[in-house]
Amino acid sequence: MNGAEALVRTLVASGVRTCFMNPGTSEMHTVAALDAVPEMRGVLCLFEGGATGGADGFGRMAPRPAATLLHLGPGLGNGLANLHNARKGMTPIVNIVGDHATYHKQYDAQLESDIYTVARNVSKHIGTPQETAGVAAAAADAVAAAIGPPGQVATLILPADLAWTEGAEPAPPQRLRSPDAVAEDRVIAIAKALRSGEPCGILIGGRACRGEELRAAGRIAAGTGAKFLCETFPARLERGAGIPAPERIAYLGELAAWQLGELRHLVVVDSKAPVAFFAYPDKPSVLTPEGCEIHVLAAPGEDALGALTALADELGVSSDESIGPDPSRPSLGEGPLSAESVMAAMAALMPEGAIISDEGITSSIFAGGVTAGCPPHDWLAVTGGAIGQGLPVAVGAAVACPDRRVIAIEADGSAMYTFQSLWTAARESLDITVILCNNSSYSVLNMELNRVGAEPPGPKAKEMLDLHTPDIDFVSLARGLGVPGARPANNEELSAELQRAFATPGPYLIDCVIPPIL
Repeated sequence: MNGAEALVRTLVASGVRTCFMNPGTSEMHTVAALDAVPEMRGVLCLFEGGATGGADGFGRMAPRPAATLLHLGPGLGNGLANLHNARKGMTPIVNIVGDHATYHKQYDAQLESDIYTVARNVSKHIGTPQETAGVAAAAADAVAAAIGPPGQVATLILPADLAWTEGAEPAPPQRLRSPDAVAEDRVIAIAKALRSGEPCGILIGGRACRGEELRAAGRIAAGTGAKFLCETFPARLERGAGIPAPERIAYLGELAAWQLGELRHLVVVDSKAPVAFFAYPDKPSVLTPEGCEIHVLAAPGEDALGALTALADELGVSSDESIGPDPSRPSLGEGPLSAESVMAAMAALMPEGAIISDEGITSSIFAGGVTAGCPPHDWLAVTGGAIGQGLPVAVGAAVACPDRRVIAIEADGSAMYTFQSLWTAARESLDITVILCNNSSYSVLNMELNRVGAEPPGPKAKEMLDLHTPDIDFVSLARGLGVPGARPANNEELSAELQRAFATPGPYLIDCVIPPIL
C-alpha cells in the first residue's frame, strides 16, 4: 500500500470521510486513492478558497471534521482566508497540502515555497512526515489535533514521493482528549460576582452558542438578571422560538461600548473579552468599560457545559426557567425591495431547521431581529472577518446536513470572491437558496471610509467602492455555473421565488436589487 492510500484509510478510520479539494500534480496519488477507499467522499471545488470554506462549513455543522486537499504553497495561499475564518471559529479541519518530492525540493522548481511558514498562520499543529511509513501516523495525529478541544486547523504537509511509495500501513485512530475541567473555586468566585448586585453580563462564544451549553447559559442569565450576550460573529448560533437568545455584540465599536457600558462584571464562556474589530483614531480598542472585571468561566478547550452546570447549581438556578422568544414571523412585504423587506420575506417563509450562512454584510443587519421568533435554525457568521466565506460555508453545511435547507445571505461584493462555489452546489445537488443582496457597492467600506477619519471622499475614492459600470448579472453567472435563478422586481415576486426555491430540491439564486442602507 502506498502512502496516499494509507493516509486516506487512516482518515476514514478516524471519522474523516469528506474531503473538499482542488488538487494538482503532487496530489494525484491521493486523488487516485479515492477509488481504493470509497468511504471517502471527495467534493471538487473550483478554487482553493471554496475547498477551505467548504471544510469550515462542514466542521461547524457535523460531529466530525472534514479534510481539504490543496496543491503546494500557492494552493494553500489561495485557501488561506477561509482557513483564517476557521481558525477564529475554532472549526476542526484536517488540512492536507501536497509538496514536492523530498529529493526534488533542492532544485527550487517553479512552485517551490515555504509551505510550513504559510501554514503556521492558521495552524497550531503542522505534521511533516519524512518517510512513507510515518504518513498514516501523522494523519492520525492531525485528526486528533483538529478535533481538540478546542477545534483547530491541523495541517499535514505530504511530499509527493511519500504518497506514491509503497510500504505504508493505515494507523489506528488516536484517543481523543477530553476538555479540561474547571476548578470549583473559579465557579464559586463567579457565582459571588453574579450575586453582587452590580451590573453583570454573560458573554458566550464557541461551543456555548448551541446545545445544552446555550440553554444552561440562558438559564443563568435569566435567573440572575445578567445581560446575556454572545460574540459578534459566532461560528454557529442556535436560534429561534423557545431558544435562549443572547444579544450579539455590535460590530460598530461605538454601539458595542454602549451595550457594555454599565457592566461591572463580565463572565466569559468559550470566548474572550470583546475588542474593536479595527483601530480607529480617538476610539478605544477594548470595548468593556473601565473598571469592568472579566471573569473567565471556561476558556476554549475547557469543559464549558460542566462549568455552566456547576455555576447554575451554585446559584440555585431552576432547570425549567422559561426563556427564549415566543413563536412569531413577520408579514410579507409589498412593493419595492429593500434590505429590510428581503430579510422579512426570508423570515416569513424559511423552513424549520434552516441553516443560514450570513455574509450579507450591511444588508443582513435586519435579519437577526426578524428571525428571532422563527422556527429553530442555525446561524453561521463570518468568524474571522475574511470575505468570501458565505457561499463555501453554505456548501459545506449542505454537505454535512443533506436533510436541511441552507440559506446563504450573500452580498454582491463578497459573492464575487468565491462565486464559483455555486458550481460545486450544482454538481453535488445541494439544497442551497442564495439570497443575493445586490446594492452595487462595497457599502460597508463607504461607512468605514468616514469612520476611520479619512478626508471627505472625492470621486476617485468613491469609484473604488462602487460596483456599477458594468453592473454584474448574477443570474446569468449562476446559470452559467449550473444554478437556476431569478431577479424579482418587487416583494410580491420575491415571495414567490422564495417559496419556489424552498420547495424545490437543489440550489437556486435570487438576485435582489436593493438600495444601499448606508
